[in-house]
Amino acid sequence: MKLLGELIRDEEGAAAVEYALIAMLIAVVISVAAYALGGSLCAVFNGIAAGFGGSGSYAPVACQ
Repeated sequence: MKLLGELIRDEEGAAAVEYALIAMLIAVVISVAAYALGGSLCAVFNGIAAGFGGSGSYAPVACQ
């Protein structure tokens, strides 16, 4: 019982959990932003590809 009480009061791992939650939140924000800007980013990169001549591996792709 004493060990269980000590484990409940122990806060050493709390910082790691908080950092993991912050990292997860940042990843979600980046994912949402990339999804929201996906179409416009595709158009930007297609413009760049067209500037390279638009052939071969630099050929523009269809944006969704």
